Amino acid sequence: MKSTIYFISGIDTDAGKSYCTAWLARQLSQNGQRVITQKFIQTGNVGHSEDIDLHRRIMGTGYLPEDREGLTMPEIFSYPCSPPHLAARIDRRPIDFDKIERATLELARRYDTVLVEGAGGLMVPLTEDYLTIDYIAEKQYPLVFITSGKLGSINHTLLSLEAIKNRGITLHTVLYNLYPTVEDTTIQEDTQQFIQNYLAKHFPEAKFEVVPEIA
Repeated sequence: MKSTIYFISGIDTDAGKSYCTAWLARQLSQNGQRVITQKFIQTGNVGHSEDIDLHRRIMGTGYLPEDREGLTMPEIFSYPCSPPHLAARIDRRPIDFDKIERATLELARRYDTVLVEGAGGLMVPLTEDYLTIDYIAEKQYPLVFITSGKLGSINHTLLSLEAIKNRGITLHTVLYNLYPTVEDTTIQEDTQQFIQNYLAKHFPEAKFEVVPEIA
């Protein structure tokens, strides 16, 4: 069976990409798929990826052989910032996109499903003239997009969906993140309904799933 590589992005840096990536990996694993996650560019770490650490805790797998081989965290930069182009400039070395792709393809050779978590939102620059959305479009990865009910998320979501459609990217799934829990769910519930209605009209093939807080 041919493996599938999905790219995970979201409305912004704080959308909950790592949490939702791990949740989705756990769901797919429980449904019998052999699934692994990859953080294609990690910033703010040295020698390991804190996002991969979170993935493994939520997935309940512990560190995997591919983690130790560096396949799940192929590019790590020390400065803690959302845009990788700045972290790369501060560390004085360019992002090695060939290394990232080799690692992703090797994971795809070993697993049924690979979830590639991005850094920041869709329009985050990877270099001075190359954006995350450019990378997704170039690789033709189906996209899993993360949003939430926080204030302003409708605007961020609709702008992102416009960009996705404009680049011809396949929107596979929208994950609606309920973590962290809020007491007043008025905005959260209304935003969920609005986004679901918008997707039904403009992206009828896309799935919509609610990501609960994991106990």
